[in-house]
Amino acid sequence: MNSKIDNYLVEGCGRCPLGGTPQCKVHNWTDELVQLRRIILDCGLNEELKWGVPCYTWKGKNIAVVAAFKEYASLSFFKGALLHDEYKLLDKPGENTQAARLIKFTQAPEIIKMETKLKAYIFEAIEIEKAGLKVDFKEKSALIYPAELQQAMDNNPTLQTAFEALTPGRQRGYILHFTQPKQAQTRTSRIEKCIPKILEGKGVNEYFTS
Repeated sequence: MNSKIDNYLVEGCGRCPLGGTPQCKVHNWTDELVQLRRIILDCGLNEELKWGVPCYTWKGKNIAVVAAFKEYASLSFFKGALLHDEYKLLDKPGENTQAARLIKFTQAPEIIKMETKLKAYIFEAIEIEKAGLKVDFKEKSALIYPAELQQAMDNNPTLQTAFEALTPGRQRGYILHFTQPKQAQTRTSRIEKCIPKILEGKGVNEYFTS
């Protein structure tokens, strides 16, 4: 186990002002996150803290992340679109999502009950990575994401889930904000600064609530 994940379960991701407070979403789903962590580690994956959330890897390759949202805890697979989804558990984080898929949970007992099924999905995800399979990305026809945002979301299914759950107006506001700078470094910096708001479901000009 990774001590940084222990701290995450106590303090949260630290990306918003609610981190370390009773209002942090992690505290709403601690039991669920603990059960997911136990199951994933039992499958032999390495545990790391990436983008402020627990990330599970195989030989340095990202396989899955767990995260706490306002209405549920989730287990997200980076290449979930390639999973067979035998038990019909997977959801698309957003309408335009191509690679990531997630499973939502609201009760720890249901996770325990589903342990065998969840392990089957995790082991299949590992085999997909071992085989070097890749998602065939198709060009998006709706909103055009700047390359820096797309890269950030490809690296972080939690960010993609949160962004694509935003209203279309909020999404457009962020894309406009991110594409204004001419320098790629400045665009990347803007994206990093806005990640806490995106994870909170807020628009670019909205403020955190205490």
